[in-house]
Amino acid sequence: MGTVHYDIEKDIRYLELLAKSFPTVAEASTEIINLQAILNLPKGTEHFLADLHGAYPAFQHVLKNASGNIKRKVSELFGNDIRESEKRELCTLIYYPEQKLELVKQTEDDIDDWYHITIHKLVKVCRDVSSKYTRSKVRKSLPQDFSYIIQELLHEHTEDIDKAAYIKGIIDTIIDTGRADDFIITICNVIQRLVIDKLHILGDIFDRGPGAHLILDLLSTYKDWDIQWGNHDILWMGACAGNDACICNVIRLCLRYANLATIEEAYGINLIPLATFAMETYGDDPCKEFIPKTNGGSELLDEKNARLTAMMHKAIAILQFKVESKLFHKHPEWNMENRDLLSTIDTEKGTCMVDGKEYPLTSCHFPTIKSKGLAAIELSPEEKDLMERLHHSFTTNEKLRRHIKLIFSHGCMYSIINNNLLYHASCPLNDDGSLKVVRLYKDRAYSGKDLMHYTGMLIRSAFQGDTNPEERDYGIDYFLYLWCGPDSILFDKSKMATFERYFIADKATHKEEKGNYFKMRDDETICDKILDAFEVKGDNRHIINGHVPVHAADGENPIKANGKLMVIDGGFSQAYHKTTGIAGYTLVYHSRGFQLVQHEPFTSEEDAVRTGNDIKSTTQIVEMTAHRMLVADTDIGTELKKQVKDLRELLYAYRHGFIKEMR
Repeated sequence: MGTVHYDIEKDIRYLELLAKSFPTVAEASTEIINLQAILNLPKGTEHFLADLHGAYPAFQHVLKNASGNIKRKVSELFGNDIRESEKRELCTLIYYPEQKLELVKQTEDDIDDWYHITIHKLVKVCRDVSSKYTRSKVRKSLPQDFSYIIQELLHEHTEDIDKAAYIKGIIDTIIDTGRADDFIITICNVIQRLVIDKLHILGDIFDRGPGAHLILDLLSTYKDWDIQWGNHDILWMGACAGNDACICNVIRLCLRYANLATIEEAYGINLIPLATFAMETYGDDPCKEFIPKTNGGSELLDEKNARLTAMMHKAIAILQFKVESKLFHKHPEWNMENRDLLSTIDTEKGTCMVDGKEYPLTSCHFPTIKSKGLAAIELSPEEKDLMERLHHSFTTNEKLRRHIKLIFSHGCMYSIINNNLLYHASCPLNDDGSLKVVRLYKDRAYSGKDLMHYTGMLIRSAFQGDTNPEERDYGIDYFLYLWCGPDSILFDKSKMATFERYFIADKATHKEEKGNYFKMRDDETICDKILDAFEVKGDNRHIINGHVPVHAADGENPIKANGKLMVIDGGFSQAYHKTTGIAGYTLVYHSRGFQLVQHEPFTSEEDAVRTGNDIKSTTQIVEMTAHRMLVADTDIGTELKKQVKDLRELLYAYRHGFIKEMR
């Protein structure tokens, strides 16, 4: 390597700070060697999932089996050395160690022998999945109780005659001291975590299914994950911030899918006031439009509970339409005042106006609407009292605030990671395909990257006590626009036809015209424009998002725009299975390229443990690289190269007397 000259005087203050961490030539040199070695390791495996919608069991299983990656590694490692049934048993043990151990101990005659054989197999699997990481990274992922023991087993081999007795002694002692179960559970959990290096959630943890809170509890135990906020996440964030329209939407969606467990059991929000109000107000109303969706779990409801749910559903829907309309009139700059349909209802004729045209209503029982025009959206005293109670329940809920804080701390509207642009739904476009300028607050208007960045800043202001009160209030209101506004980066449609679907039979009124992004996203040149605008570099760059379910059963391909766009909403939630024909996608990005894993419905954890049934998955190769990607090829690699450059400059400063070593 030739002599390199540095402008030390320019960087002297920074180098003096760096010298505090690496006070000698030896320590700086050692760190350079370490970083250079890391740069030559294979790239870690990234998993991308979108639109989980509360499907906790399926999500948990996909993480446990790493989208089939563990099964593949077990097959590669053991080949024909063990039977297929033994491979299946080993995989099930790795996924659900506590539950599988209980079954094994009920049927195994020689449990000590089983422990010996199984621990050797698990160590072999763990050694393989940890091979692409430094010893330091593996050590940091190990729980304290078994850290030393696992490290010894990972880095010693029974093929070494001198060490065979040593390894056997370790395993014998684990069994003799009664720690075999604890050790197996620990090493299985380590395997699960090491197979997935980084997890990307492309929005919509909430709604449809009952397990959003469980997903967030699980994610809180993960170290390296991020989320790009989805429209359903934003709805819950808005509810927590105190947006009454968001609160009503959250409750309405839970009632629509008979998913009250999330609100009542997970977050302890009391819906008795709503139930009481609904029975008093809509007790003589059939509420046929509001019978909950059967594919969301309402088949479990008996007739009495289904009836009560329908009444509560209608009560909260009418309240939602009122508080939404108030916000539409409060913010004429949103151009959404035409979405106040309650003010157009003619109860005598049984009609309402949509886009200037009169339509008959399927029912016209609105006991809380006493007047016509704008007076129709005024809350009755009972509705006002109910809204105040619900507002207090959501804004003061400690567990919900903790989960929303978690989403804020790990998320944003978009991310750019390893030449991939991640966002949940849309990047608004003009008719000619150029980036659309969207107004946010007062005279602030942005497009593309700036639009997503400043939208994130605006909604963060809703939770910041030191923000200008006027801007903070606008930020709280803006959650509703993000949910259903025509130019929202999380909606991007002409309207959200909720009222029409409930009350108007003419399906022409139900049509929600998609924005230009959804019309043009199959065009590679459009995707390139967006990638350029976000300054995403590299030959193999992509947009990855979800939001719109891919109709795989109808032959729709999730890979669009000649591979530039990947839409990975495959319908994790049961409510979407009939629509998509599958039960979710996982996009896997490992050192050799992209693979799309298509999942069939997950039965249950009990079935998986008892029978060894795994999620049936189909893997599609999306894009393979000519060479195996290394850490050097990633964003982390770019940062490490900068650190190496700085450390070399520090060495130069030490050796030429600009900075003295601190021995």
